[in-house]
Amino acid sequence: MDSAVAAAVAGDEAAFGALVEPHRRELQVHCYRMLGSYHESEDMVQEAFLRAWRSRATFAGRSTFRAWLYRIATNACLDHLERHPRRPVPVPGQPGQSEVPWLEPFPDALLDQAAPEAEEPAAVVVARETIELAFLVAVQHLPPRQRAVLLLRDVLGWRATEAAELLGSSVTSVNSSLQRARATLRERLPQRRAEWSAAPDGASEEERAALQRFIEASERADVAALGALLRDDVIFSMPPEPGWMQGRDTLMAAWGPAMVGPSALGEFRLLPARANRSPAAANYVRSPGKDRFEALSLDVLRVVDGEIVEVTTFDATLFPLFGLPATL
Repeated sequence: MDSAVAAAVAGDEAAFGALVEPHRRELQVHCYRMLGSYHESEDMVQEAFLRAWRSRATFAGRSTFRAWLYRIATNACLDHLERHPRRPVPVPGQPGQSEVPWLEPFPDALLDQAAPEAEEPAAVVVARETIELAFLVAVQHLPPRQRAVLLLRDVLGWRATEAAELLGSSVTSVNSSLQRARATLRERLPQRRAEWSAAPDGASEEERAALQRFIEASERADVAALGALLRDDVIFSMPPEPGWMQGRDTLMAAWGPAMVGPSALGEFRLLPARANRSPAAANYVRSPGKDRFEALSLDVLRVVDGEIVEVTTFDATLFPLFGLPATL
């Protein structure tokens, strides 16, 4: 055990803070995957740090300090889910489909802060396939312990023995849980997911072009151009509101009156953003008679082959997370 860890274990608050703070963001990403909620993930990291401080004397140095923190954070999430059980909600009229009302987005700017330090090569950069909203939704369909096993084994790369020790289980049980969790994910993830890929800077030219066209069409209130961007079977949801819409015609029938005509909300302005390694657009609207554009919603887009195949819309209360202004 090195001197910094020994000092922290002995009760040196400054030394303890210096050890845990560099791991805050990556632990939050882990808790976010467990819970699907940005705000709950913040709470769980704080809870994990409190637990770590109270039980600091139990750290014996058999694992890295980082692995010890992951163990505490995982158990904090499992305890939270036991106290607040919840299940995805079936979508009316869509047999076999369900939604996650508590889902929240995670800003890319904060995901980038979870990148590894030189001394922690195991703390891998947050990959698109393990943070996109479609993955988050699929993971939320797993029972909590299966969820933990999948994240520990397939996302963090822990060995079965390490996961079993964390969960107080057997290697056989962990391997069985992982097999069942992988099967559920195969059922829940979009069929074309294997075709997704992330450009080195996190956004492909295809995504950037689709987002720009989405912004321009929205600001012109060009319903036809907006519809041309959507795939025939596009899906729209707006957590925590119940239900979803599917199909270009259905979606445009709902969007069109809000953009054009006597019931139009007003003039739109959009700002580009990034969430969950996906393109996003912050919507602002200037109502008739107003002199400012006011925050309305955040659209997170999934783009495949240049077409928008999914739009997940969140309310403007999340704008501060993305550094977005309340008005323009």
